[in-house]
Amino acid sequence: MNIKPIRSEADYQKALERLEIIFDAKRGTDEGDELEILAIVIDNYENENFPIGMPDPISAINFRMEQMGLKQKDLVDMIGFKSRVSEIMNKKRKLTLEMIRKLNAKLNIPTEVLIQDY
Repeated sequence: MNIKPIRSEADYQKALERLEIIFDAKRGTDEGDELEILAIVIDNYENENFPIGMPDPISAINFRMEQMGLKQKDLVDMIGFKSRVSEIMNKKRKLTLEMIRKLNAKLNIPTEVLIQDY
């Protein structure tokens, strides 16, 4: 096992190639240990070099609705009237603090996502 920090794109590609080779290694073996450490090093490099930002609030609501099989009408008890839901989902009106609290509680969307400007 000869794992080094990833400092360049070339190092990153080599690490990914090695990861692919040892991907099915059994836990507790030398290759299994190498796999665990290599995965951590790759994850660290990706987090630093390819950060993924948070989605905007409406995209997050749409995604959660899709996951839960909900329609816009199902948001009425969290947002208000049907017309208000439409305004929010079409980004013509901003979420209020009360709406954010309800969406967080019922759809389990993090408040950090819902409070963002859009």
